[in-house]
Amino acid sequence: MQINSDDEGRGPRFHIATPQEIREGKTTDIYFVRTHEIIEKKGLDRPVKAEFIAKGFHEGWNWAVFSGLEEILSLLEGLPLTVRALPEGTIFRPYEPVMEIEGNYKDFCLLETAVLGLMCQSSGVATKAARCKKAAGERPVLSFGARRVHPSLTPMVDRSAFIGGCDGISAVKGAELLDVKPTGTMPHALILLMGDTVKAAKAFDEVIGPDVARVVLVDTFNDEKFEAIRVAEALREKLYAIRLDTPSSRRGNLQRIIEEIRWELDIRGFSHVKIVVSGGMDEYKIRDLNPYVDSYGVGTSISNAPVVDFAMDIIEISGQPVAKKGKMSGSKKFYRCQNCFRDQIVYVKQDIGNLNCECGGTFEPLLKTVAVQGKIEVPVPHPKEIREYVLSQLGHFEL
Repeated sequence: MQINSDDEGRGPRFHIATPQEIREGKTTDIYFVRTHEIIEKKGLDRPVKAEFIAKGFHEGWNWAVFSGLEEILSLLEGLPLTVRALPEGTIFRPYEPVMEIEGNYKDFCLLETAVLGLMCQSSGVATKAARCKKAAGERPVLSFGARRVHPSLTPMVDRSAFIGGCDGISAVKGAELLDVKPTGTMPHALILLMGDTVKAAKAFDEVIGPDVARVVLVDTFNDEKFEAIRVAEALREKLYAIRLDTPSSRRGNLQRIIEEIRWELDIRGFSHVKIVVSGGMDEYKIRDLNPYVDSYGVGTSISNAPVVDFAMDIIEISGQPVAKKGKMSGSKKFYRCQNCFRDQIVYVKQDIGNLNCECGGTFEPLLKTVAVQGKIEVPVPHPKEIREYVLSQLGHFEL
């Protein structure tokens, strides 16, 4: 293979953009670069308002979780732009505005691609996590998806999964940024190295501190039911849970396997031992297994969640409403009844009239000014606050 002179001596490297490169517009689509050049040379720069909406969602989803705002504000901070946005973690429906940028177009032309990327992927992960949590109800949902994404994205995926409703995340860096303890069990590798499930369970118990729950995989070598009994008899009251991560090729009737395990543990006095299931879980499988499972580990379906397909469109130029066909021109207000979650969208110069909803609740505006001329106007909430906000809304939305 011929090597270009520029590549001589080049070693392997990570294929990532630095925060500075993102801010400089290095990750933008080329047509924005060309547009920026034309605006400068033709003197076309004018004040605009640009709106972010999603016209629809993946797989018939009826709602999504707005996420990514903290990174977007980090990207836009210091620029002469004013930003209105939903509070991060707000659940919204199609065609509802989630954010608006006001300023000279040239000042954010090169950042549209990055803003959309931050918003689309984070919101997709948060939405899938919220759907899994909605399906699981009070049962814990743990995010195990770090190995399914580029490692540089792991903290973003963990944060989005956590604020979407996951009760724990597995990767160390993500947990550090979230100010939570990482959550995990044991890998098959440990059991393979020990040569036996019970030996691995005992080694884990002897080495790892008592603050870590003893959760043992029971699907490495032998039948899950008999391995669960062996582990329970070996660790007894120390055993918190057994975990099934059985490959799909060996699952058969997974629900029946879990029922058998529960029965055998209970009649032997191990009713305290919980059952955790992972591997290929999503909101639909969770809903089916709820009668038999105490907790779920969800990986690929959250970390590889479909993006929320936001678009940014100019809706006002020099104070005048204007938009391409298919879009509603003009800046907007977004009201929601805090009781029944009915939404109303009106032109910014209009009012919905009576703020009292027919259900007896009160309409409140959701879009808030979060930055004025590049200065952040609101405190950045802790991810735990955002998570609680998401959970408080889930009761008003169905899968």
